[in-house]
Amino acid sequence: MLTTVVFDADETLLDLRPAVTGGLVAVLDEMRRRTSAAAGVTLADLESDWGAVFGELSAAPVAEIRRAALARSLARAALVHHLDEIADLFFAQRFALTRPFPDVPPALATLRDRYTLGFATNGNSRAERCGLAGEFAFELYAHENGLLKKPAPEFYAAVVAAAGVPAEQIVYVGDSWEHDVVAPRRAGLRSVWLNRLGLPRPPGCTPDAEVSGMADLPAALAGFTAITGAQLA
Repeated sequence: MLTTVVFDADETLLDLRPAVTGGLVAVLDEMRRRTSAAAGVTLADLESDWGAVFGELSAAPVAEIRRAALARSLARAALVHHLDEIADLFFAQRFALTRPFPDVPPALATLRDRYTLGFATNGNSRAERCGLAGEFAFELYAHENGLLKKPAPEFYAAVVAAAGVPAEQIVYVGDSWEHDVVAPRRAGLRSVWLNRLGLPRPPGCTPDAEVSGMADLPAALAGFTAITGAQLA
């Protein structure tokens, strides 16, 4: 019996890419306002700085990774001493622009009639700052209270504990194959791959369902119940 649906945040419920781009554009504009040395710095440079630091710091809180990336960007124009101000500017713009995909609110409203809904993320997209305040029975954020990031087993154990039901009654929904399909299945949860981009399915694991958008999720979850009932009969 499926009782609980838990969601990843970024690129699953939240359209993060435009928000990050908007934050970086604001940073670049501010860098150029402060010094002519930033005239040759491009948006592509700022975007690449994230990738340059992410591998080394991937286990760190996302906000720390972003600050390290911004520090690298500011160093391009000798502005590192303004890191605190620039980081505040980036995060203010990033959160102001982060909103759910259009298919998310109606799907959550439909699902809430049948399931307990949860929110569990590696990122720093707080539900209340991203247009999702009051949508979930529980919220979990990596690095709060020592919670390890996905795909650590402890993350999914915390999901099970927060849900208060056996793992097999929980489905985790997300866009990351490794974090939202493989690792939850390994932890005993069900999984739904939200494949908005129509990517080919990687080998080695089979999600309980695959959907191209949130509008398809209620029917996919109802299918779980139908299959379970048929097996029990």
